[in-house]
Amino acid sequence: MRALVTGGSGALGQAICDALAQAGHEVWVHANRNLAQAEAVAARIVAAGGAARAIAFDVTDADATHAALARVTDDAPVQILVNNAGIHDDAPMAGMTQRQWRSVIDVSLNGFFNVTQPLLLPMIRTRRGRIVNIASVAGVTGNRGQVNYAAAKAGLIGATKSLSLELASRGITVNAVAPGIIASPMAGDAFPPERIKQLVPAQRAGEPGEVAAMVAYLVSDAAAYVTGQVLSINGGLA
Repeated sequence: MRALVTGGSGALGQAICDALAQAGHEVWVHANRNLAQAEAVAARIVAAGGAARAIAFDVTDADATHAALARVTDDAPVQILVNNAGIHDDAPMAGMTQRQWRSVIDVSLNGFFNVTQPLLLPMIRTRRGRIVNIASVAGVTGNRGQVNYAAAKAGLIGATKSLSLELASRGITVNAVAPGIIASPMAGDAFPPERIKQLVPAQRAGEPGEVAAMVAYLVSDAAAYVTGQVLSINGGLA
């Protein structure tokens, strides 16, 4: 099946793209501005025997997104969609700017709508689809300094549950994955190993591949009866 992974050029997105390609899907690797990075991910997948292509567009721009999706769906529908694109711009809310609030909401939540809505009717017509939204532990439990990010991810969880009800009878599942602290250059700066041991019962950060494996399960035939769920992967972080 054809799969689109937004934010596919980042650390977690790359792992998800690799996992879907290994499962035999044709993967479209999305980036916002860094098309070269997406192309490198796609080339690596192709070199390993998979099928992949790169594409770049701004998920917050509805018109640009629609135009780009027309390319992706030119000869076949997207039947696997992983909404992984997201940003964070942290600050205590008392000092948070409107730009910080709007930009984080725009990418995670409006971007979800801009990408997902145009792909729904083709999925409905084929009565086959898997949508996985990458949320966060912050959207489940909240987090200091991340009111904007937590609001965006909590909104994504609500959208997941509601959309799953609309699509369940059409053979389409909609689920969310809520990672905790996942190893990446960004997480490494924010969470030194000693801090992770204090916060996480498993006493380590998760690996991108562990999150990708959960996504691969959710888009597989084995998960056909799993929909409207939020699957946390956080090492026991409450």
